[in-house]
Amino acid sequence: MSINRTVVLAGATSEAGLAAATALIDSGARVIATGRSEERLAALRDAGAQTEIADATSLADMQALAERLGEVDAVIPLVGGWRGGGGLAGQTDEDFEALLPALQAVRATSRSFDAAIRASDAGRFAIVSSTVVTRPLAGGANYAAMKAASEAWTRAVAQGYAKAARDASAELRAAAVILRAQGGLQADALSRAVVALWDQDAVALNDTVITLG
Repeated sequence: MSINRTVVLAGATSEAGLAAATALIDSGARVIATGRSEERLAALRDAGAQTEIADATSLADMQALAERLGEVDAVIPLVGGWRGGGGLAGQTDEDFEALLPALQAVRATSRSFDAAIRASDAGRFAIVSSTVVTRPLAGGANYAAMKAASEAWTRAVAQGYAKAARDASAELRAAAVILRAQGGLQADALSRAVVALWDQDAVALNDTVITLG
């Protein structure tokens, strides 16, 4: 399957980011990968991605990037990480602050690229969450709360896409999707899922949860 799409991977310097970028490029997509370090972006550039120094958690950086890029078909924020353990008493403020950038990236990217995604004939916004939101544990309460907040924000994005289409008496062409990892995030599972974001039309895909695996 060939994907003739422009896809922004925001905060893509992880192993999962590189795998997703490679899979998309191999499928024919143009990939723009962002990160805060030229050195950490090198592998993505070598894989064929266009790289941009930009902080995915910064609204100003993401708005500037959206303005520079213009037409974009999909945005996937990949800022993540896990902190936890120690039961409820071990859910420290420091860990909470360390996990907060993942939610900040979801907010900054969805807001900055909202118009571009809705303008695309097949726009997509997808986040990576976790099945822990369905059964939070005391030792991972900070992490589960952050993922749940990110999911709630993404569902609001989905509602916004649907409302904009209804208000314009137009066909829904944009979809916001939650990709839930089981246990640790597997790079190959994420890669398959991002390439498959165009296997369904927006009406079927918008406001859905896809479990990776």
